[in-house]
Amino acid sequence: MKYAKLTVALCAAVMVSGCMGSKQDKTVDRGFDSKHLSQLKAGVWIDPNGCDHWIIDDGIEGYLSQRLDKYGKPVCSGTAPPNTATGPFKKGSVVSDPI
Repeated sequence: MKYAKLTVALCAAVMVSGCMGSKQDKTVDRGFDSKHLSQLKAGVWIDPNGCDHWIIDDGIEGYLSQRLDKYGKPVCSGTAPPNTATGPFKKGSVVSDPI
């Protein structure tokens, strides 16, 4: 029982220590062709509920962010059927996407 408590305490300490890392600017692509994400072309993915998400695929990394209105509520535009991606989201990089 003593070792079980020690193991749980150690696991908890390791999990919390991951939260203590340095903060990074999440708007910057840090790959070998790094640039600010505003320089890449975004598309829209419609989730199963019909709501929009901005997507970018630069060939190596992918980015996804829920599309929100000025009040912070999800935008559900109905521009495409659910589970569909539209737009030039694979553009803006010299790296081709193998998929």
